[in-house]
Amino acid sequence: MPSAIAVEKKKLKNPPLQLHYLGDKVLRQPAKRISKVDDEIRQLAREMLQTMYSSDGIGLAAPQVGVHKQLIVMDIEPDNPANPPLILINPVIKKSYGNICVEQEGCLSIPGVYLDVKRPEMVEVSYKDENGRPQTLKAGDLLGRCIQHEMDHLNGVVFVDRVENALALTQELSKNGFSHQAVKSIV
Repeated sequence: MPSAIAVEKKKLKNPPLQLHYLGDKVLRQPAKRISKVDDEIRQLAREMLQTMYSSDGIGLAAPQVGVHKQLIVMDIEPDNPANPPLILINPVIKKSYGNICVEQEGCLSIPGVYLDVKRPEMVEVSYKDENGRPQTLKAGDLLGRCIQHEMDHLNGVVFVDRVENALALTQELSKNGFSHQAVKSIV
């Protein structure tokens, strides 16, 4: 089914929303459930997609643009105009399964930092789409990882909180101008 959110996959000189970066308290506040999926939510999703594409991202959670709502946009094929973006409203991971995999992750809120993170290889997530209809999705590989990464943002967790290699974490953060004090380790 085609997405109700039509956005050209291109970089804008002035994206509509401002990204927040590691160290900003806004990234640590849990997002609130969306009670009604309406045009305002669809417009927010549209602006989030434009901001994500403008920053060469594949996923963006509303808290990253200072909005405390459980809304995620993602597109793991940003160079493929035929692949529609995915909009997840009030997502809930129903179960995770498969092996625990270590893969490198990055984040639009921590530009330049790429570190290994352990996550389950598959997740089953329920959510509402941009039309407010309930959906369920089983996802693995990059999409599954992206969903888990973005859902962490909805709970005030940033991927560096999950990094186990403390030395690499400290080096990468300082090399890119971020304070290690902003990390709230959960490993």
